[in-house]
Amino acid sequence: MGQKVNPIGFRTGVMIGWKSRWFASKQEFATLLLEDHKVRDFIKNHPKKQQYRNAGIDRIEIERTRDEVKVVLHVARPGLIIGKKGQEVELLQEELQNLIGRRVNLKIEEVGRPELMAQLVAEDIGQQLSKRASFRRTIKRSMEQTMDAGAKGIKIRLAGRLGGAEMARIEKQISGSIPLSTLRAKIDYGFHEAKTAQGHIGIQVWVNQGMYEGVSDGPDAQESQAPKKPKRAYKR
Repeated sequence: MGQKVNPIGFRTGVMIGWKSRWFASKQEFATLLLEDHKVRDFIKNHPKKQQYRNAGIDRIEIERTRDEVKVVLHVARPGLIIGKKGQEVELLQEELQNLIGRRVNLKIEEVGRPELMAQLVAEDIGQQLSKRASFRRTIKRSMEQTMDAGAKGIKIRLAGRLGGAEMARIEKQISGSIPLSTLRAKIDYGFHEAKTAQGHIGIQVWVNQGMYEGVSDGPDAQESQAPKKPKRAYKR
């Protein structure tokens, strides 16, 4: 099962929260869902500002209240979005307000270790492949950087016309452990498409960041919760 399911969707609502946090009636739900998609697509693929693509946007979280829409960007290089004296943030906030016609509250949070974020790793590999870098060397370098940053494991899967070959194929490499079916495992997942002259190359990245804190296993249970009755001995 873990091979077929998106690891983030598999854990959403169980171990991790939603990226869009709001409630709506049946009549409004589709409209607001489309608004969320427009906001994310506008920021990720801004028509005028190419520096947003180099800023390393890991994820975009959206919260809605009755009065405003709160948009939180988790970015590896926030300086490219903030700009001098925060002017770029104000411009982006105005553009988002004009796009959806609601009041937007924009916040930017820095990502501590971008090497552990699967989406950023996938986008970095995509940039290298677009520059005609060797895919094997690129995969090896990315895996070494992620493992050196403290990851428990990483899995990278490329699909497409690798190296300009006439027939598309799949290349996969794993380092460390990737327990996809273990809900307690903190598995981050990222997907990106590299646009090359020969066609698109799909990049999937799984990163094992360890276990979720505060989740105890059976042997680690507190002594007070353990059964105090001795086990019965059955004689034959």
